[in-house]
Amino acid sequence: MDTTLDTLNYRNLYQSGELRKRIKKAYKLLENCSLCPRRCGVNRRVGETGFCRSGEKLEVSSFHSHFGEEPPISGYRGSGTIFLAHCNLRCIFCQNYPISHLGNGNKISTQQLSQMMLSLQKKRCHNINLVTPTHFMPQILSGFSQAVERDLNIPLVYNCSGYESVETLKLLEGVVDIYMPDLKYGTREAGEKYSSAPDYFEIAKKAIKEMYRQVGDLRLDKEGVAQRGLLVRHLVLPNGQAGTRKVLAFLAEEISSHTYISIMSQYFPAYEAQEFKELNRRITRQEYQQVLDMAEQLGLETGWRQN
Repeated sequence: MDTTLDTLNYRNLYQSGELRKRIKKAYKLLENCSLCPRRCGVNRRVGETGFCRSGEKLEVSSFHSHFGEEPPISGYRGSGTIFLAHCNLRCIFCQNYPISHLGNGNKISTQQLSQMMLSLQKKRCHNINLVTPTHFMPQILSGFSQAVERDLNIPLVYNCSGYESVETLKLLEGVVDIYMPDLKYGTREAGEKYSSAPDYFEIAKKAIKEMYRQVGDLRLDKEGVAQRGLLVRHLVLPNGQAGTRKVLAFLAEEISSHTYISIMSQYFPAYEAQEFKELNRRITRQEYQQVLDMAEQLGLETGWRQN
């Protein structure tokens, strides 16, 4: 675990030239694409696309000050959120499916991305929050470097699905200040059935261990705003379909009992979920309370609960 209290390590990486080297390595991964665990092997530098349907050009759906994230992320001035189009999962209940599945967004340059980041900083957002960034990591690093050159100096949040390659995450060490992954499922069956990723849990466990190694437990400033660390999200599904006990046990036993976990209750049968009988309803208060009780029994008391 990295125990340093220093934030914004990315400025040191930029000044030393290390960030430039990381960008070069990241773009190399696009030529035989292995950015995510699917390792499609397509050459995105020449326009080929794989599972995520993304090419070489960045695609952004929107960017704005966001006040709907967890309290330490949104703070009191908002999180500078940039929504990337496409995704490396196919979640059948995705609430953002027009962006993630259909790819609704606009192609932009890395320079335009840097301008977005600086614009959000100018609005006094607490951080830059990259939503579903995995498949565009090289391009993000390039735009980010240009923003750092022009004095970007707020924390970077990597807001992802949890289905990440450790090799890719290692290129982000010292760049990302706050990792905010989902941990969606605790069973192979759920990953395969609901996200076309039977290896989801095994992959996500390795990824979250790497994230924690880099940034440690979440740390807040005196105003309660996150500066550095790990925050894990788990969406409760109806009928226990997420395998929640295994998810919580992993965090408590293999990451940290101090892990900040956001246990989310806002599930509804979006996109194609209504075609699955076991998912075709919202969760009940009793189901949600059972998950809260599990977390308490495992000693996971740090984080956020919803009414």
